[in-house]
Amino acid sequence: MKDNIKLLKNVSLFSKLNEKHLTTVARLLHEREYKKGETIVKQGERGIGLFIIKSGKVKIEKTLQNGKKLDIAEHGPGEFFGELSVLDDKPRTASVIAIEDTTTLAMTHWEFNALLKENPQIALDIIPVLVERFRETNEQLLELKIK
Repeated sequence: MKDNIKLLKNVSLFSKLNEKHLTTVARLLHEREYKKGETIVKQGERGIGLFIIKSGKVKIEKTLQNGKKLDIAEHGPGEFFGELSVLDDKPRTASVIAIEDTTTLAMTHWEFNALLKENPQIALDIIPVLVERFRETNEQLLELKIK
């Protein structure tokens, strides 16, 4: 668990949390392994939760209405994905595929929501990070639209 707490300190979503809150979060994480080429989450399917990359690398891929696949980003250790589905329990907006053998730490949306209800300070500490991620995504989409 100490390794997971150390990792969480370097994950932007959790970097502002104190040691007590980091320990609380770490207790809820479940390690999952994926082989290179394996789809971790699929666009349009209901999301189970939030993922933090412990090792390996993933690509975020969006399938457009015309069927064209668009590579949005690549994420490596210490980065996270699935934050939208964990908050709104709606279908995934993109697919995430392992481009290397990848190990993640996952937290289900019901665990995440219970965590925030029991620890409102955690919510206050992570909201600015989520808003920043949303702003970055909007900016990327605007740039794509202009091109």
